[in-house]
Amino acid sequence: MHNSHGRLNPAEPRKLRSLKDPYGIQRFLDKQPYHLADTAWSPRRVLRENTSHCFEGATFAAAALRVNGYPPLVIDLEAEHDTDHVIAVYKQHGHWGAIAKSNYTGCRYREPVYRTLRELALSYFEVYFNLRRERTLRTFSHPVHMERFDRLEWMTTDQPLWFVAEYLFTIRHFPLLKRGMGKRLHRLDDRSFRAGCLGRAEK
Repeated sequence: MHNSHGRLNPAEPRKLRSLKDPYGIQRFLDKQPYHLADTAWSPRRVLRENTSHCFEGATFAAAALRVNGYPPLVIDLEAEHDTDHVIAVYKQHGHWGAIAKSNYTGCRYREPVYRTLRELALSYFEVYFNLRRERTLRTFSHPVHMERFDRLEWMTTDQPLWFVAEYLFTIRHFPLLKRGMGKRLHRLDDRSFRAGCLGRAEK
């Protein structure tokens, strides 16, 4: 395997290639239990443990995209009174889609039908909420090419990938709402809240 793939052993690229495409990668993540530990595992560790959370799901998806011929790109969705969400993004036929692991029903896969990353990010707005039922999504980042972390062997290291998370905090984010909009938002209705929490893992 080429060095840019971070010294994957022979079985690992075979497994990642077997996922074939973005939807196959998403299905693999969906079958994994969502774990709540404060970890930042590499894609190799995610394969070994067969569990992940949102950040690990995004970096795993980026690695799987890379092995299947796509650029390994992630973007950061930034929230207010809530945790951020990291997603892997890909482009097909000029349109953006996304792969994501989430503890909430609506914050996962997106088909490649969005003309811009802003459109893609906005598709998460209605389903991105906290337990107070507040819609919390506020900004999105440019895509980050994970190649920039190759020297740190992000795909295979036994060290946590906090360096990726820390980098995402430093990059420019773009607002999704105009000034004052956030204060006028209504809380989620009960039915939408229950649907969004379906299957949610809890401590």
